[in-house]
Amino acid sequence: MTWSETQPLLEQACTETLIMVGWSTLIAVVGGLPLGILLVLTDRGGLLQNTVVNKVIGQIVNIGRSLPFIILMVALMNFTRWVTGTTIGSEAAIVPLAIGGIPFFARLVETAVREVDHGLVEAVQAMGGNTWTIVRKVLVPEALPSLIASTTTTVIALIGYSAMAGTVGGGGLGDLAVRYGYQRFETGLMWITVAILAVVISLIQFAGDFAARALHRRGARSGPGPKLRLLKGEKPASAEVGKAA
Repeated sequence: MTWSETQPLLEQACTETLIMVGWSTLIAVVGGLPLGILLVLTDRGGLLQNTVVNKVIGQIVNIGRSLPFIILMVALMNFTRWVTGTTIGSEAAIVPLAIGGIPFFARLVETAVREVDHGLVEAVQAMGGNTWTIVRKVLVPEALPSLIASTTTTVIALIGYSAMAGTVGGGGLGDLAVRYGYQRFETGLMWITVAILAVVISLIQFAGDFAARALHRRGARSGPGPKLRLLKGEKPASAEVGKAA
């Protein structure tokens, strides 16, 4: 194939891959972030300790992570058809990609949030902060560098999943590599898709690492003091009553 024939195919495949990975990452983050935080809050010794809820959520996450992506795609075909009206193409591939990404990201979020210094949580509790305040002003901000790294890992994993989705009609670079590189013996085109994926993954990893290091350095310079000072205005109700008396 000449370059004039290959170029539009590559552009379309790259666009499809970006759409699949972009939307599935957004859904995975939106769904996985609260799920991961809830796993920490409902765990033993957590702010919302509930063993039953924790085990149920944990089991759901474990099942979601244990299924190979190809099997997950096949298992969700009826659901995918109900959501998108089809089981092939990049739009259809977003459904299993997002569902597969949510438990993956949730476990990474759980690990990141567990690393937050428990002393900060106790300090906010002593100031009268409730669970929502602790999550919003302590757990998420303190875990943000790790959450950025977790998002980077999730994006890279979803790029790999999207390539697998291409083998069963999901579109994108994986579909291009299979249809032209393997079935039509266009070896050069297949290696071009491999090189594109390698470059994209390297750029995403670099950007994610840079953002995580920048946030970590900024947090190290500012320290926990500024974050806790934001809470000084939220005094316990008992303190306000004491002053009024």
